[in-house]
Amino acid sequence: MRAVVYAEQGGPDVLRLVERPLPEPGPGEVRVRVHVSGVNPTDWKSRAGSRGGLPFPEVVPNQDGAGVIDAAGPGVDPGRVGRRVWLWEAQWQRADGTAQEYVALPARQAVDLPDAASFDLGASLGIPALTAHRCLTVADDGPRRLGPGRLAGRTVLVAGGAGAVGHAAIQLARWSGAHVIATVSSDEKGALARAAGAAAAVNYRGEAAAEEIRGHAPDGVDIVVEVAPTVNAALDGDVLGPNGVVAAYATDGTELRLPVFPAMARNTRYQFVLVYTVPPALKDAAVEDVAAAVADGALPVGEEAGLPLHRFPLEETAAAHAAVEGGAVGKVLVDVTEQ
Repeated sequence: MRAVVYAEQGGPDVLRLVERPLPEPGPGEVRVRVHVSGVNPTDWKSRAGSRGGLPFPEVVPNQDGAGVIDAAGPGVDPGRVGRRVWLWEAQWQRADGTAQEYVALPARQAVDLPDAASFDLGASLGIPALTAHRCLTVADDGPRRLGPGRLAGRTVLVAGGAGAVGHAAIQLARWSGAHVIATVSSDEKGALARAAGAAAAVNYRGEAAAEEIRGHAPDGVDIVVEVAPTVNAALDGDVLGPNGVVAAYATDGTELRLPVFPAMARNTRYQFVLVYTVPPALKDAAVEDVAAAVADGALPVGEEAGLPLHRFPLEETAAAHAAVEGGAVGKVLVDVTEQ
């Protein structure tokens, strides 16, 4: 089978296309014929070495993907063979990600994908949707699960509403009944955030950004899904309501400075989120909720839904990684199997 691998860390040029033996699923595993692989920032950062040294002699990149189960290992229901699935964390603490024609992985990490949902959608879930779910469920007073009505009466501010995690956060929050505001850096990105379901999109670079957000949330924001906690610390402090929480899932610096007493006075909470280390029970709950949102048609992708898709063939995976590293707006996908 064809696979993209790297045996040293560095730029996209360390990725190369090779032939590898077909993997066999072990106990509790399934083998999936990958149709589409999704690329996330974590994929190029791991390849570049920012997440530590090379953990295996050779690595197949990319955590997310979608395809069809074609074999089941011992202990797995053989009735799952032939099921369409979306994959999450395929390469976390493993050598084999989704940038290959077949991947064997634990059966719980291959989630049924409804016939009405495309492989593009399936490959766009994983890291972004599970991260967004965690960010939306860490407030002291809940909810711990998402679904229709679970966030009714809450106001959610999504920073970077045109990004993949931001897009998923907008959609999951709207599906759960929240009032959603997004911050963006341009009119074009604002249009994408509104297409995803945000009631308003505010340019965070504007001098009156806090006032504009407060105009849409007079009582303050309940949850901030934050991509840039350092840069946005002052803005978040200005718009948070009493007992508000900032859920930060990315780093934009090494230090975060906060005015202590104003944060104390509002009982502000900061929650840092790394999806890989979320406790297994919470991860399983997030997977269930995301799957339910997919079944409800609540997580569409494509430019008309606020998430433009950028496609590359498997042999151009290096270009796909370069696109994500370069800040491509939308979701970068690799076509592993001809569509």
